[in-house]
Amino acid sequence: MQDHPGDLMDLRGDCANCFGLCCVALPFTASADFALDKAAGTPCRNLQDDHRCGIHARLRQSGFSGCTVYDCFGAGQKVSQVTFAGQDWRTGSPEQARRMFDVFPVVRQLHELLWYLTEALTLPAASTLHTELRGLRERTDALTRRTPEDLASLDVAAHRQEVNVLLLKTSELVRAGVSGRKKNRRGADLIGARLKGADLRGANLRGAYLIAADLTGADLRGADLIGADLRDTDLTDADLTDAFFLTQPQLNAARGSADTRLPASVERPVHWAAGL
Repeated sequence: MQDHPGDLMDLRGDCANCFGLCCVALPFTASADFALDKAAGTPCRNLQDDHRCGIHARLRQSGFSGCTVYDCFGAGQKVSQVTFAGQDWRTGSPEQARRMFDVFPVVRQLHELLWYLTEALTLPAASTLHTELRGLRERTDALTRRTPEDLASLDVAAHRQEVNVLLLKTSELVRAGVSGRKKNRRGADLIGARLKGADLRGANLRGAYLIAADLTGADLRGADLIGADLRDTDLTDADLTDAFFLTQPQLNAARGSADTRLPASVERPVHWAAGL
């Protein structure tokens, strides 16, 4: 049985059912991405009493572009509604709030792994691994449902390594089905690289640094993009059809156009149309 791509929709942030955890639990530093400093556990000055962002419609214009490229993969609503059973950090004890803020990054990491495992299950070329992938996805989901105490002490790095082994096997099977000579640029420093029109079909770009690289019109069909840094990468007119392990935060950090072709697992960023 092949899993449906729609399952990925359950792994997107649902702010209406979250207590604004990313706006409180996480720290950020004044930079090109954020207009000010904020310590972990301190509410952002833009967070309203209803847990909504007061400048959501103009985040980029207000100096908070870092917020527009963040996605909790659904961890916010999981921690808010499941782990803490709908108990708001504003009304609970300071100790409970601290526990919630500590647990949120852990669940976020697990949900990111769930995203990759769920996508892997939609790839026909990896059908021989689907049983293992499904089992590991079920175990990962079970981890997200543990108690706050268990989650706080969880060795996420060890679990991530176990997942990564299976995702590597998945990548090899999928890319093997792409015709032509395939480039291995895993972890490569491609910052500012001029790759306009490059043939990167079936390429291994895992963890590659593509910051501000020019990939205008590049062919990235069937490429593995897990962990690739796409900040300010120019994807104008590029073809990412069937590229896999590409997340929405990665895409949101890049630049593109109406003619950039994307896999079904992600959505075209709104700010691309505005040229922001």
